[in-house]
Amino acid sequence: MEKDGKFVKGMVCGAALTLACMALTVNFYRLRLNWNLKELTNQTAEQETELDLNTRAVGNKIAQLQELINESFLGDIDTQQVEDAIYSGMLEGLDDPYSEYYSAEELQRISESSSGEYSGIGVTLTQDPDTGEIYVVMCFPDTPAVEAGLQPGDVIWGVNGEEIGDMSLADLVARIKSEPGEKIILNLHRDGETLEAAVERRDIQVPTVSSRMLEEGIGYIRILEFDSVTVEQFEKALKELKDQGMEKLLVDVRDNPGGVLQVVCDILDELLPEGLLVYTEDKDGQRTEHFSDEEHQLDMPMAVLINENSASASEIFAGAIHDFDAGTLVGTTTFGKGVVQRVYDFTDGTGVKLTIAKYYTPDGTDIHEKGIEPDVQVELSEEAKQKVALEDAEDLQLQEALRILKEE
Repeated sequence: MEKDGKFVKGMVCGAALTLACMALTVNFYRLRLNWNLKELTNQTAEQETELDLNTRAVGNKIAQLQELINESFLGDIDTQQVEDAIYSGMLEGLDDPYSEYYSAEELQRISESSSGEYSGIGVTLTQDPDTGEIYVVMCFPDTPAVEAGLQPGDVIWGVNGEEIGDMSLADLVARIKSEPGEKIILNLHRDGETLEAAVERRDIQVPTVSSRMLEEGIGYIRILEFDSVTVEQFEKALKELKDQGMEKLLVDVRDNPGGVLQVVCDILDELLPEGLLVYTEDKDGQRTEHFSDEEHQLDMPMAVLINENSASASEIFAGAIHDFDAGTLVGTTTFGKGVVQRVYDFTDGTGVKLTIAKYYTPDGTDIHEKGIEPDVQVELSEEAKQKVALEDAEDLQLQEALRILKEE
């Protein structure tokens, strides 16, 4: 019996020792597997953040394609167009909706549009990063777009009857501006209907800031875009409202697609006390900070109107006002574009726009693909959204902001 007991005890000890050895072996292989996976992940991460083309092989293939096209292609060939398409394709391969290649002509138009003066039809367009659809955000008053009957929300699917397919926003804008003839036909989708609008092109001078006095000493400033002319226009509007006895301020950045980072910081500097306005971080984690000084600030109640088309610089504006606790945000959640682009010029007149950093609000909030939520949520009806000009009484967001300001 004692012998059997020793035997059983030995079996148990042996089994325990075997299990312990197995556990050590499993843990060893698990650690080794995790180490290998970590190494593989690190290698993959390096591959994902560094472009490493075999330029000789790419060049050889382009030469082969050129020879094949010259030997067999039936049709006219525009060499410059093919060259531009090669560079455009390289940027498209980054799978970033905000990085683009610009031909010399496109780059010139981009420079014009950021100045507030350009040749076109007088609309603000945007492209849905998920569906690729390009639609009208805003029609500026007294422009060809309004005269032709375009409305916010119209989806552009073609130009002169030709489908635009997966064309980028920059390419569509360039085509609208460069299509031969004084008029172009924009093919539209609106509320399930297919429409077309004949739009005349002409020189457009868009005031990026408009202002007026509302009831009970409330000044109203609308910023359409943050372009190079906007700071001067904003300062002028602010001074005029102060001269008229403004006691409270309502700033409207609804449907504002953004603009120049330094411009929005200069405007915030007119409104906020000394402090951090926004900061950016690049791929290496290098941080760049933008501050307001103590020279200017607006010591009065403030509210800001935002919506789903308030993007980029508009979100920097709203984010800073919120984090400084300087005003109330009213409307709907913003677009959620929390990345910064920079345009690099080449000596041949072409250029590229690259996403180079993410930006964060003063409190360190990352709003990319999230947006900024309003302090007070107010929706507009679909009918109201499609109107080019909305009466104050119909504008529920405006009315709510006025109510809040009157109570302060």
